[in-house]
Amino acid sequence: MADRKSFVSILRAVAVAVTVVVAGSVPATLAQEAKPTEVSTRLPPDVVTEHVLELPDRTLRFKATAGSIPITNSKGKVLAEMGYISYTLDGMRAGQRPVTFVLNGGPGASSAWLHIGSLGPWRIDMEKAASSPSAPVPLLPNAETWLDFTDLVFIDPVGTGFSQMVAEGSDASEEDRDRRRTGRSGSREDGGPSYFWSLEGDIESISEFIQKWVYKNDRLTSPKLFVGESYGGFRGPKIAHSLQTERGIALNALILVSPVLDFASRRHSYPPLAYVGLLPSLAAAEMERHGKEITREALRDVEEYARGDYLRDLMRGPRDRAAMDRIASKVAEITGLPEETVRRYGGRISGSIYSDEVNRPKGRIASLYDASITALDPEPHAQRARYRDPFTTALKAPLTSAMLQLYTSKLNYRTDRSYEDLSGRVNRNWIWGNSPTPPESVSELREILALDERLRVLVVHGFTDLVTPYFASELVLDQLPAYGDRQRVTSIVYPGGHMFYSRDGSRKAFREDAFNLVERIIVEANAIKLEDKIESPEQDTAPTDPTAQPDHRPAEQPAQPGPNRS
Repeated sequence: MADRKSFVSILRAVAVAVTVVVAGSVPATLAQEAKPTEVSTRLPPDVVTEHVLELPDRTLRFKATAGSIPITNSKGKVLAEMGYISYTLDGMRAGQRPVTFVLNGGPGASSAWLHIGSLGPWRIDMEKAASSPSAPVPLLPNAETWLDFTDLVFIDPVGTGFSQMVAEGSDASEEDRDRRRTGRSGSREDGGPSYFWSLEGDIESISEFIQKWVYKNDRLTSPKLFVGESYGGFRGPKIAHSLQTERGIALNALILVSPVLDFASRRHSYPPLAYVGLLPSLAAAEMERHGKEITREALRDVEEYARGDYLRDLMRGPRDRAAMDRIASKVAEITGLPEETVRRYGGRISGSIYSDEVNRPKGRIASLYDASITALDPEPHAQRARYRDPFTTALKAPLTSAMLQLYTSKLNYRTDRSYEDLSGRVNRNWIWGNSPTPPESVSELREILALDERLRVLVVHGFTDLVTPYFASELVLDQLPAYGDRQRVTSIVYPGGHMFYSRDGSRKAFREDAFNLVERIIVEANAIKLEDKIESPEQDTAPTDPTAQPDHRPAEQPAQPGPNRS
């Protein structure tokens, strides 16, 4: 082993010498790849600014903090800096004020999507920005912000936003490449990409961030919520489990936005259950294409067919002609595709098949994240479309531009680092583990629901999302035990796709449902305090009325509640 190490060291020394000699003739990109990757500058200190947001029916006064929290190993060595933006409403007692931690997914996505798309005090018009990415992107006051009823902390995992590893040396990179080949996550002590960009390291580092933020801001007694979109929704149960069992911090609620809870249905072989979960969303896409209103009631028959006759006939397989005849007829009716097309694919219609068959004859291509959004196909005569998603790809420039505008013009925070709205590098190098079992977070969801009988979970989707279809989540949630109160785990579907909040009506409805959830949490917390005071009569304090308006926002800044559709 020692001889091998010496030999490797000699080779490295020779390689460095050769690089120095020929650097002048090597293309710049190759020369850069040959060097160790180092982050030469650290993020600036946190910046706190004060703001007044004028909305049509209320005025919000709040503080914004743009900053970072270091992620360290057991020896205190800083491995990475995780950036964040937080908003705290003025005049509130921190210990009683709810706080919500927000993540997007990817892996490799910053929190910009939920931040300036739905929850934050400012937002952009996402659909308008996607239709014309080169146009100016104004930050608009967001009437649907959640800041009325909860403080907000938007987290950028390492490799996204301004969050980066402090140092990645050449030795660490070599080990990372070896770990990626074998599917092994890296060491917490060493950090590096193979740690932060792995299932285990990602959950551990984000959980550490939340713990440090809570301690730093004295929010141990605050009601705490987590909002995660897409892969962020997958993270949710795992982060809640890590916080509760390893860090002594309990979350009151999870809001999982367009989540993937179990990757088993996303294998390359696509088991029958994957098509069962997708069929109602294909029906919704076809309904919207013809201008019909989409509701759960309108899709009820499709849902029942999917989990019943469709699943049974898929399980009979393509060698059963009668089963294929039934599928071809019914699925063609539901999706609007010709029967011969459905038969050609064995009744297994994926989102991309539906999109290609419906849109390519017209020279267009649709977003799988929202089947209602289409764009011109740059290669309409190619055998297969090579175009990236027309919605998410078109939003990259506007989102990045808007976040930089937010940081510099409103939050007075400046750094030389590039802002990574959606990092392909993180996504390509993600370590999923080498287990034969596909990743899932249902196990952690079951455990945290059993551990805490007051924990609530809200799962929300868009009807026309063909990437993470709503019915796939419903099939998973249906397998959970009752856990007593059925309202502890609820599911709501809104018009729109993966980022349904890009639509005004869905964004408003989402805010109303989140408001109602927080209200229930506050009322329950007040009821618990009342019980404690009744059991301890020696404390000479007035009892709390559990039905009273909770003290989590000022009276002059009322939220606008709506009907509870959960």
